[in-house]
Amino acid sequence: MKARLAWLLVPLALLWGCQDETAQDTATAASLPEAPAYTEQYVLSPQVSDDRRLQEPGQKARDAKGGLELLAANMEAQAVQIGDIELTIHETKLLQYTPDYSLIDFYHSYTHDQEFELAKFFVEIHNTSSEEMNFAPVALVETESGEVKTWEDDVYLESLNEGLKPGEVKSGNVGFILEDGAQELKLTTSKLFAADGELLAPAQSMAIKLD
Repeated sequence: MKARLAWLLVPLALLWGCQDETAQDTATAASLPEAPAYTEQYVLSPQVSDDRRLQEPGQKARDAKGGLELLAANMEAQAVQIGDIELTIHETKLLQYTPDYSLIDFYHSYTHDQEFELAKFFVEIHNTSSEEMNFAPVALVETESGEVKTWEDDVYLESLNEGLKPGEVKSGNVGFILEDGAQELKLTTSKLFAADGELLAPAQSMAIKLD
């Protein structure tokens, strides 16, 4: 009888544990600030958890795609002009990310770690000209330790590197898995090209410190 009672208590304990974890997640979400206005039109990534309400180090969020913790950030917008392209880096974040099990196959092409640090930028690109142009907002990222990532390592895959029509505005995330973390990131854009391949402007770089 006692043995049977013990087995009955096991699923109840697991249920209580799950309920307690859900309650903690709900309380954490309720304490987070609202998402910034510049992300209002953003379509959530199918392979990365929603980090929009994480704005201070230590804040955490969890959804069906996994769990995130904000390790460091620079929430000050930085703007740069590349020819007729206006590029704004609205925010830069370093996140600790534990993807849901359902995403393991996707991330195996980037890393075999089950959790990792993710450097990400929320960018806005505006083609102010009357001509179609080709431009990538983040072609290269380098950390202060010398770790380098290229646009091919981006995990968000939001088509921000495709051609820009006259007057078009695009916004979204670009993100890279880092092996050694970072306190400062050097971002380099691509060169700016016309639709016919003519070089219009050189690439530009900017250093972004994380707090």
